[in-house]
Amino acid sequence: MAARTATTASVTSSLLVAAALSAGCSGGGNNTSSAEQGEPAGTPALSRAQAEQVLASYSDRANQAARRFNGTALSTIEADPQLSMDVAALKFRRAARQRAPKVEFTPTAYYIPRLTGYPHWFASAVVSGKGKQTLQYAMLFTQAREGAPWLLAAAPYSGEDVLNRVALAPDGTATPVRPDADGLAVPPERLPRAHAALLTEGPRASGAALLADGAKTSETYKALQQGEKTLAGRGVTLSSRFSTTPYGVYALRTKDRGALVWYVLKQNEAYSSSKPGALTVGGDLLGLAPARAATTRMDTTVLVQYLATVPPKGRAAVAAMYRKAVAVHGS
Repeated sequence: MAARTATTASVTSSLLVAAALSAGCSGGGNNTSSAEQGEPAGTPALSRAQAEQVLASYSDRANQAARRFNGTALSTIEADPQLSMDVAALKFRRAARQRAPKVEFTPTAYYIPRLTGYPHWFASAVVSGKGKQTLQYAMLFTQAREGAPWLLAAAPYSGEDVLNRVALAPDGTATPVRPDADGLAVPPERLPRAHAALLTEGPRASGAALLADGAKTSETYKALQQGEKTLAGRGVTLSSRFSTTPYGVYALRTKDRGALVWYVLKQNEAYSSSKPGALTVGGDLLGLAPARAATTRMDTTVLVQYLATVPPKGRAAVAAMYRKAVAVHGS
């Protein structure tokens, strides 16, 4: 669809499912770091050996689901938002008649926090691909309650290992950071709203100054503005709005006493045109609806996962992301 060329600067369909395969990022709850309590708190979510088993099992079953275009199988290893994003990626591949190549995820480190309650969670730095195709994933797994399965909760990616900034205690565990933690440039729970405001309203929006300029913040906003102008010249009107989601945030303490924060935004795009044939379902929307589902109006829903670094002072910087359109409605 021509209209999709106007989306953010990071509109890429390379994701874990698209590369092979890669869920519900909920808040940090009442988990409090030992540094914030002044003494060790909680117990490790699981052992390193168990974390290795979780990742190995996930990799095997994700590749099986990708080979069979089986979105139902993903529900046993993922939860929203990752599940909806990867099911949409499978639909894209099926419609495009592209088989996902087998991908092996190579873990480089595990970050297991001490927690006082559920959900239990941990992160793993994972490498996929070779050469120029190499990507570094910050995979987040969660367990909703005792005895529940471990599910992939998020997998933002970039060209660098962002997780190597996480601080480790002498026993090798990581320190969780509360969503409302102070002592940071911005509490983790405020990041989603600030980021959504920046992408929707621009750098003068309330809270936008909390985020540093970059490809996933100010440059994305500029790209969207330029895209709207380009489409207007083709007789297509586009409006885009970002908002927070119910998936909450997860955060780990970094070596500089800052935090790494996972969070999710929703982007709603509305396209309209009086020109016949101007709106068609294609690009990264392929597989979500019939090509001619829209005639004069099309609304899309996109989920975007982010991983941001928050220093003790200064501005937060977005270091990794995973973006996927998950729904299309036309009229």
